[in-house]
Amino acid sequence: MVVHDKFLVSPMSNAKAAPGIQEDSWLKKLGPGLITGAADDDPSGIATYSQAGAQFGFNMLWTVLFTYPLMVGIQIVSARIGRVSGHGLATNIRKHYPPWLLYLVVGLLLVANTINIAADVSAMGEALKLIVGGSAQIYSLEFGVMSLVLQVFIPYQRYVRFLKWLTMALLAYVATAFVIDVPWLQVTHDVLMPQLQWKPAYVTTVVAVFGTTISPYLFFWQASQEVEDELADPKANSLLRAPGQAAANLRRIKIDTCVGMGFSNLVAFFIVLTAAVTLNLHGGSDIQTSAQAASALRPVAGEFAFLLFSAGIIGTGLLAIPVLAGSSAYALAGAFKWKNSLERTPMQAKQFYGIITISTIVGIALGFTPIDPIRALYWSAVINGVISVPIMALMMRMAVRTDIMGQFVISKRLKLMGWMATLLMATAVCAMFLTM
Repeated sequence: MVVHDKFLVSPMSNAKAAPGIQEDSWLKKLGPGLITGAADDDPSGIATYSQAGAQFGFNMLWTVLFTYPLMVGIQIVSARIGRVSGHGLATNIRKHYPPWLLYLVVGLLLVANTINIAADVSAMGEALKLIVGGSAQIYSLEFGVMSLVLQVFIPYQRYVRFLKWLTMALLAYVATAFVIDVPWLQVTHDVLMPQLQWKPAYVTTVVAVFGTTISPYLFFWQASQEVEDELADPKANSLLRAPGQAAANLRRIKIDTCVGMGFSNLVAFFIVLTAAVTLNLHGGSDIQTSAQAASALRPVAGEFAFLLFSAGIIGTGLLAIPVLAGSSAYALAGAFKWKNSLERTPMQAKQFYGIITISTIVGIALGFTPIDPIRALYWSAVINGVISVPIMALMMRMAVRTDIMGQFVISKRLKLMGWMATLLMATAVCAMFLTM
């Protein structure tokens, strides 16, 4: 019997929870989805959203609302693959697809994530420099080392609680919008009836927003975190082995992912809105980095808005770096059959923690080279956009295979949402190459 879900929810939801599944408050259901969504608004993402708002004002806000259901759909697919099979995406790709495809995808993911780490660490250093002065490079080094130490030496169950609290840093961007004068009637009109443009700059920015919102590292991270949560609970098991645990877990995945992606897109909305009100309406459209966006806010929106925006860059960076490094480590570990879990000690999973360490250190080191961080981010976005399409297509194929998902193959509605997201990214990649 094949179990389907009605709008992403299993019809088994009325079943009694199996042993090992606690029906706690909705807040305790938040974890992989919330952290994944929050990590999507990293400093490089903040730069993209700020540029969108600074260049095109309220006419770019529709993109954030448009991508939300598609983002929810594809992230739920990745989470379900991890929780049902008990393995991350890379392990499933290795078991069921040609090795060359696995190594190509994992290699490109590692390159893109490392460049993203470099950009995020540099942005955090620049943000702190704006607040207190000093050396941005020294601050970047300290932030990178601090993030690495926390990820390597703090046990997963304690560390994930730390990451949950870090998501609150994103509320700084919501708060920023309420300390400036926002013409809400105009905002509502432009969200519902945007003035779409067919100019290359507008199309490229739309592609950048889509690529920032739906990124490959998010798929690998959320699927792997579902496996981590399963391993951390001695009474839990993959749903293939313990189908009685499906009702509570599929319901939790739905709530977690909807809230996490909603939180992510809400924050993105307010970043675009803040940039539109304070920069676009005042002629300041040349924003390349998140630190530049924060600096440009100061004379227009005041000191408080500037401080909130800058503090948010630091908080989101601390959240995003472990997600970027961790997703690379999970991908390589799955590809090469290494032991991988943040619950293990470094001595128990040497290669896994080695990738986290190397990826973070290389990212920090890139900040001390003559490499143009803006150009590096551009190519990172290109790589992310290109590899997201085959990864999403593979995920959608895996999600309907009974040899991977058993009776928990996805429903027609979730399949439709996932393929729509894949088609959107494929279209974005084509548009990107046409406008390069």
